Amino acid sequence: MNDSLPDAAAQAAPIRLLIAAPRGFCAGVDRAIEIVERAINRYGAPVYVRHEIVHNRFVVDGLKAKGAVFIEELDQVPDGAPVVFSAHGVPKAVPQVATERGLDWLDATCPLVSKVHRQAERQVEAGRHILFIGHKGHPEVIGTMGQVPEGAITLVETVEDVAALKFTDATPLAFLTQTTLSVDDTAEIVAALRRRYPHMVGPKAEDICYATSNRQEAVKAIAGECELLLVIGAPNSSNSLRLVEVAERLGTRSRLIQRANEIDPSWLDGVTTLGLTAGASAPEVLVREVVQRISELRTVSEETVTTAEEKMVFKLPRQLAD
Repeated sequence: MNDSLPDAAAQAAPIRLLIAAPRGFCAGVDRAIEIVERAINRYGAPVYVRHEIVHNRFVVDGLKAKGAVFIEELDQVPDGAPVVFSAHGVPKAVPQVATERGLDWLDATCPLVSKVHRQAERQVEAGRHILFIGHKGHPEVIGTMGQVPEGAITLVETVEDVAALKFTDATPLAFLTQTTLSVDDTAEIVAALRRRYPHMVGPKAEDICYATSNRQEAVKAIAGECELLLVIGAPNSSNSLRLVEVAERLGTRSRLIQRANEIDPSWLDGVTTLGLTAGASAPEVLVREVVQRISELRTVSEETVTTAEEKMVFKLPRQLAD
């Protein structure tokens, strides 16, 4: 775009909008939301949910309106009330306490996160210390580390952390990863760990989930053509933040937004091609909301760029299966 164009002409100039696919909800998020909705239908409101079921304010507010009550700890759940555990997973002690209290509880943990939990248990049973690649304080990390005895896992966040590890070659080691990490960053950390500890055991298959990998690949496919990429997602959504990082690593300016009203029209100055995607906990309705907002600012030529087809579906807990 010619910067000398008058403002009115610049606003009227068409903008090419590349929408990444896959984007938005993954099978684990679909399942978690359906668990809460079915629990409300079965038990009646309120149904308590420990932590945000997924990291998206729009989704959480929608479930609140239907009768979900979001709490931080189980002691906030009244006796006899149903409670759902979030898609990110919880420490093993949480369902134990719920059972001891006689609460009706439902586990909405993503099955791919549950797989990592089982791997952690098996590695500890085999006598190995786990090097867990993830982000400190993230609910998924807290849940995974809570599957095994304290001291059995060491968190590794960066390549620099690898250099600071004090384990010897005689220490049996295994590594696991959070499911929502940057594929590229994680590969660098794993490579550094393997150089340092060649005897380290790893999972048979990649722990980073298919949806996280697919959304990052979709961003890579469009980022090179865009002057700006918008990512719809929450600031506490790991997979959404990684999408921003993937674009920026490729030299494309990127912004994380939660809703269309956060878009500053000045962001589009000089932009002829705009990219758009959504994190795994952002619904498609928010994508269409953003497209509508862009259309109010510029004449839009919309294209979908598809890099993979997703057909994954996860079963519901037996208590809710029809």
